[in-house]
Amino acid sequence: MDVHGITGAAVLEQVRRRPAHRRRVLFSGGTVVTMDPALGVIDGGDLLVEGDTITAVGRGLDAGDGAVVVDVGGAILVPGFVDTHRHAWQTQLRRIMPDVDDLGGYVTATLAGHARVYRPEDMYTGTRLAALSAIDSGITTMLDFSHNSRTREHTDAAIEALLATGIRGVHASMGPHFGDWDRQWPGDLARVKDRYFSSDDQLLTLRLAALATDEIAGPLLAYGPGLARTAQELGIGVSVDAVFGTASSEAVLRWAANNVLGPDVTLIHATGLTSDAWRAVGETGTTVALAPTSDAQIGLETAIPAVDEALAAGVRPGLSIDVEVALAGDMFTQMRALHAIQRMRAVNAAYGTDRQPARITTRDVLDFATLQGARTNGLAGLTGSLTPGKKADLLVVQAEDLNNMPLNDPIGTVVLGSDARNISAVLIDGEPRKWDGRVLDVDLAALRAEVHASRAHLLAPENRPGLG
Repeated sequence: MDVHGITGAAVLEQVRRRPAHRRRVLFSGGTVVTMDPALGVIDGGDLLVEGDTITAVGRGLDAGDGAVVVDVGGAILVPGFVDTHRHAWQTQLRRIMPDVDDLGGYVTATLAGHARVYRPEDMYTGTRLAALSAIDSGITTMLDFSHNSRTREHTDAAIEALLATGIRGVHASMGPHFGDWDRQWPGDLARVKDRYFSSDDQLLTLRLAALATDEIAGPLLAYGPGLARTAQELGIGVSVDAVFGTASSEAVLRWAANNVLGPDVTLIHATGLTSDAWRAVGETGTTVALAPTSDAQIGLETAIPAVDEALAAGVRPGLSIDVEVALAGDMFTQMRALHAIQRMRAVNAAYGTDRQPARITTRDVLDFATLQGARTNGLAGLTGSLTPGKKADLLVVQAEDLNNMPLNDPIGTVVLGSDARNISAVLIDGEPRKWDGRVLDVDLAALRAEVHASRAHLLAPENRPGLG
């Protein structure tokens, strides 16, 4: 057996020398945070990856001859994070509006403005940049809510970008809100499925994306029995964005009455919903994707992430990034924001009384960011926990770095102490995608040139279309 520490090109070469389907890698001597309720946290633990699959976790595992044994002492093994909703095509416009005050400001500038001049190559560039950045920060699964599919070529470019990065990607396809487009959606989804999603054993999966109501962009994009039937015929799930307030609450009750809610439907945001709507969500097993910083920073409806409402309805939500034009793009920020906001809200509600505040924990938010995110994306059988039989989507987080030492509580260290610099390795489907703190197989100079050229096109004076 070849025994190595986690750092260094020699270790990576040893791993990659083996054909992927015959590769065996044993991560040895770390703290294994499985996020599997039956397995818990294993101190001084080992994790064995064979091919693309986790085959064993425990202590003192024997990988046998021919395996690479990687010493991860002083590190934490944790499932890869799962992003349940991000508009990846916008990424070359990162933080262009960091202080946007409301949803209208975002919609006017981005969806009614910049989106109209996107070419297929801009879709590719933004989506690829988002996926690579996600991998760098430990997100191994990303749902791309791709709502700028103006042509078939725009759709294909977004999917090809996911394929190019090796991320476990979920392409959720929707037509654009405003401007000229080919009106090929949702009819084109059958072609898309046949071309890119013909196998169940692949990194990418397909979903239908829709809006909750017709208030912003008209009835074509609003979820209802028609789009539900399309998704059912294709055998794919549905992700519904902009679910908030009275109109969305009424829509949720209509969907329940029409039997178009269920575990294969995800409601995004879910802020400001009525108690009746939440009851329908819970009773139907519908999943929920929270966007903690989006709700709070942009001020969506109540501006309070609906974690308490979800939990009260029996729903453990996933977490998501939403829009990098105004927000941070990493899962650490989402976990910390939700943890702080919910605990502040709980204590404030009980202040001056004899009631005990019901506070979520760091384990809760890590669960939301991993296992519940996978369930929300329809992938709980594949990823979200370090369970034998699941795909090897995992992170190696350095717990003895300057900002983390000494390791006292591994979950607290991941949620409250760590960031992308502490992630020394990322595996997706058993394949190293980040190693020795560096995202692999990326020409950063070429990527930077591509991103800047795309941004220059989008912001060129002649590409500032009038609104309407």
